[in-house]
Amino acid sequence: MVTLLDNRSLIKVSGEDSETFLQSQFSNNIENIQHKEIQINAYCQHQGKVIAVLWVFVKKESYYLSVPNTLKQIVLSKLNMFKLMSKVNIEDFSGKLNQYGLINESNNQSFKINDNLSLLISKELITGVEHNYYWEMACINENLPEVYSSNSEKFIPQALNLDINQIGVSFTKGCYPGQEVVARMHYLGKPKRRLFRFTSQFEVSIGDNLNVQDSKSLKSSGQIIRVAKNDTEFQFLGVFEVAHTNENIFLNNDQTKLVYLIHE
Repeated sequence: MVTLLDNRSLIKVSGEDSETFLQSQFSNNIENIQHKEIQINAYCQHQGKVIAVLWVFVKKESYYLSVPNTLKQIVLSKLNMFKLMSKVNIEDFSGKLNQYGLINESNNQSFKINDNLSLLISKELITGVEHNYYWEMACINENLPEVYSSNSEKFIPQALNLDINQIGVSFTKGCYPGQEVVARMHYLGKPKRRLFRFTSQFEVSIGDNLNVQDSKSLKSSGQIIRVAKNDTEFQFLGVFEVAHTNENIFLNNDQTKLVYLIHE
């Protein structure tokens, strides 16, 4: 299945210092990007909170960053602020190439995200593609996190499961913004919140809260970060307190609206 990802923007980073520069900015090891593969990265602020989750790939010796539309300007601003004297060119490439999500499709021109999902970049508009709802559902089924402007700078990478199998965080690379906080949690702590998949019969939205009765947290027990709806229910990803996964979970503290964690 081919879906048009018209909710995503594209940033091109080129120049002789581009690898070194991006290595100093992102959470994953840029040197390890493989041919025709997407590397997931967190772009963090100094407290280790994730500004954006980026899909990074290499094409013709340039780096491309796929990011939600709502975060494009923030990412561009941060990159330009930190480039200083680095020999890099940073361009908004959103209007020059189209992005398509492939679900269980084989294409020699696409960039692999995982075994089931890949990203196709094309100058041409492909006709007959499906709505990106199918992409959202596929990403939720794959536990692939996303951050938007509404929840930017709210979660550390561990809360988005980006540290698991180092899918989006390298603990052996050099420094990047927020690296000390992220590494301290990895080596000395244990995340109190993780990313889980849920289902609900009630309408849910990104940013909605998840609550349990016995939580001692001053905030909600969790927050919804990604949503898709099929014919009968909503499925979504939420960052949620690990200690309360076996309790009744309510939407926005309304005890008439139960949601259900999908146990893997």
